[in-house]
Amino acid sequence: MEIGRRMEMGEIAEYVQLLNSPRRLILLNIVTGIARGVGIAIGVTIFTATIVYLLQKLGALNLPVVGDYIAQIVRIVQAQLELDGRKY
Repeated sequence: MEIGRRMEMGEIAEYVQLLNSPRRLILLNIVTGIARGVGIAIGVTIFTATIVYLLQKLGALNLPVVGDYIAQIVRIVQAQLELDGRKY
């Protein structure tokens, strides 16, 4: 019981100390934001790579319905890339 209360008081003291130091709070928030952004970027990259890999494997199976659908997606992506290339 006593240990729990002391731990709680310590955390409250750390929080109050953090609030009293605006520079440290801003730096902590910046670092946290950067870490979160990098984590999201890595996660999206892994997820997208997995989806592309699975679509390639499905396309290689030559399934009639799925193959046509994937071919249509590839055509749309290629057309979009060509349009984006002309803008620059």
